[in-house]
Amino acid sequence: METIHRRTCVYQIGYHIVFCTKYRKKVLVSKTSDDLLSIFNEIALEKGFTLVQQEANEDHVHLFVSAPPHISISVLVKWIKGISARRLLTQHPGIRKQLFRGHLWNPSYYVGTVGDMSEEVVRKYIANQKGEAD
Repeated sequence: METIHRRTCVYQIGYHIVFCTKYRKKVLVSKTSDDLLSIFNEIALEKGFTLVQQEANEDHVHLFVSAPPHISISVLVKWIKGISARRLLTQHPGIRKQLFRGHLWNPSYYVGTVGDMSEEVVRKYIANQKGEAD
């Protein structure tokens, strides 16, 4: 993952995001899955974040996303899930019949951060800063 330079900040923030279809219904198959991945790419372009890697399984998705620090992770996930559900269900209205109350995504998600330094390296770096400025 590369370091990104913006006018007011320099960052290297990556997120591994995983979320599932409602009740793990296996609706993300063939053309539906391909369309969903295209929708994720469109959302990234529209909202100003980078979709580094993505994979859709029958009942869940994995995304590797890099986003600027002004975009909170909760807002990022809300955009991805909300916009993708609306667009995918518009393109494939038959899926709605397979879902409980027509909801595509389970409301929960997993997110893990990805960076170039481990927690141990950061802790040691900070601990060694005392006296450096003297």
